[in-house]
Amino acid sequence: MRTKVWIFGYGSLVWNPGFSFEESQIGYIRGWARRFYQGSTDHRGVPGSPGRVATLVADATATCWGVAYQVAGDSLESIFSYLDYREKGGFSRHHIDFYPRTDRTTHPQPISNTYVYVAQDDNPNYLGPAPILEMAQQIFLSTGPSGSNQEYLTRLAQRLRIMGVNDEHVFELEQHVHALGVSSEAKTA
Repeated sequence: MRTKVWIFGYGSLVWNPGFSFEESQIGYIRGWARRFYQGSTDHRGVPGSPGRVATLVADATATCWGVAYQVAGDSLESIFSYLDYREKGGFSRHHIDFYPRTDRTTHPQPISNTYVYVAQDDNPNYLGPAPILEMAQQIFLSTGPSGSNQEYLTRLAQRLRIMGVNDEHVFELEQHVHALGVSSEAKTA
């Protein structure tokens, strides 16, 4: 019997998993909130000028929606190796319960064989909370080897809308970053 596990994405994995998978499902995890508290010096920023990317913070009342990808068999080792490298800027792998979206009115059964990458507050790139305008300014200005921080935020917000998910933190940041772009364009016109 082949081992099958799920990998839950809530940031760039939502729109760019970067690995092959057997199945994907929209769903959520409980007890975690998505926040742009992690600094990125290897993808969406550079050392000395980090971008801000999503991580999870513990919140007993929260649910975080995203996408889980089922992977199996011989590909597990190579996928975890790829993700361990991709998420090396302060993220570590954790075991969680994932609840797939269902059409039923009853609560879904959790899929317990699920993993997620979380950047906790004890890693050297963790930036933590800041005023929303300060975070938006940092996202607006930051660019790294994987592209602009603005693109990361915009793609995540777009994908969440397509999925029918409302994430106030993401959408408020997107609104402020967009306003900075409009203001910047008006100044150069």
